[in-house]
Amino acid sequence: MRKFMDSDFLLKNDVSKKLYEYAEKMPIFDYHCHLNPKEIAENKSYENITQIWLYGDHYKWRAMRSNGVDEKYITGDATDYEKFLAFAETMEYAYGNPLFHWSHLELKRFFGIEEVLNRKTAESIWNKANELLKTSEFTAKRLVERSNVKALCTTDDPADTLEFHQEILKDENFKVKVLPTFRPDKAIYLEKDDYLIWLEKLETVSNEKIDSFKKLVEVLERRVEFFVENGCVVTDHSLEAPFYRRDTENRIEAIFAKRLAGETLTKEEADIYKTEIFLALGKIYYKNDLGMQLHMGALRNNNERMFKKLGADVGFDSIADNNYGEVLSKLLNSLDVDGKLPKTILYCLNPKDNEVLGTMIGNFQNSDTPGKIQFGSGWWFNDQKDGMIRQMTALSQLGLLRRFVGMLTDSRSFLSYTRHEYFRRILCNLVGTWVEDGEVPYDEEILKAMIEEICFINAKNYFKLEI
Repeated sequence: MRKFMDSDFLLKNDVSKKLYEYAEKMPIFDYHCHLNPKEIAENKSYENITQIWLYGDHYKWRAMRSNGVDEKYITGDATDYEKFLAFAETMEYAYGNPLFHWSHLELKRFFGIEEVLNRKTAESIWNKANELLKTSEFTAKRLVERSNVKALCTTDDPADTLEFHQEILKDENFKVKVLPTFRPDKAIYLEKDDYLIWLEKLETVSNEKIDSFKKLVEVLERRVEFFVENGCVVTDHSLEAPFYRRDTENRIEAIFAKRLAGETLTKEEADIYKTEIFLALGKIYYKNDLGMQLHMGALRNNNERMFKKLGADVGFDSIADNNYGEVLSKLLNSLDVDGKLPKTILYCLNPKDNEVLGTMIGNFQNSDTPGKIQFGSGWWFNDQKDGMIRQMTALSQLGLLRRFVGMLTDSRSFLSYTRHEYFRRILCNLVGTWVEDGEVPYDEEILKAMIEEICFINAKNYFKLEI
């Protein structure tokens, strides 16, 4: 019986262990996360482990709810210690859940705590962690530095001022690049209740009146240029349900005017607008040499009662079962036919779509960039052992795994960089097992290059990151 999470955790043969020696030394480019740039700019510190571990982490909240924990001890007014105890108890029921591995990796790597978290050890771990949190090693900036992060991309609305990114740049002692990501979801989903409120914010920050679809596209292009001036290299879209419907410029302007007037749109009208704004943005991204991330397949805010109480992104989302292969093909093709398809990373939340994306990327590759169209890493409910293996297996069988731009955290937590270690161990074991089984030759030079490229170099080159 092996020791729990020893130095060879997830590495099941000698080749895997050798490959991990290369992987663990590689720096991190976290090209998609939800860290708060304000917290980085202010170099936030934490009073206790609950604040850094449980505040805002809907992965942990979902597990606690599944364990019957009252909402008071999750997002409610219980004390931080009471919330920590509730999570510690939940860990006893979480064997097989990636949270069990992630949580203990974070305890080991950041706090040096080897104890297994449960009801018996909770008080001891609480005291040890909180004592360490008093030191300068646990500020936001220092946590990023300790994780060997060279650059990270936050997620930012077109109406954001990027003032905190600019503030971070003033700290000459902080060498990590904190870059904005252009995330225009609120510009696309015009049927949502807050669309007109968001449009007013965009008018304010751009100091322009947006009274037509054409004007909206012009303003968004200037916002993209502003983001690029502030270091942006990538954009991001959440495509929750498939859409693709073309129409004339006059029809699009009429639809936009109808929404400005506060009228309700039909699904057909909304899809026409979404298609045209998406395609307009894609061309803008291509012009500015930006990568475009498409996250597909989330079914959000399922629990109406809890949405009204707590809002979005608090753990009540799940996997949708949409079929969007044909629609996705048409969206990409409409950009490619004009030679204006940007570098694109496709993510699916439903693993049934792994092969859909694995084959879709091959339709639009060209010599502009090696691996120009990417099948993104296991996302959200798939960023666990089986999900990562399924994604990389599909990619290797249908494309070129060695061109893969690798892992990202997609997280709001400064401790989540251990997920890169988790991914790298799984990657090394996957490739090492191929070697051990005689499916791949043992050419150490090629294997070393492959692992290092997937861990960091490919993403660095793909986004033309200068470090």
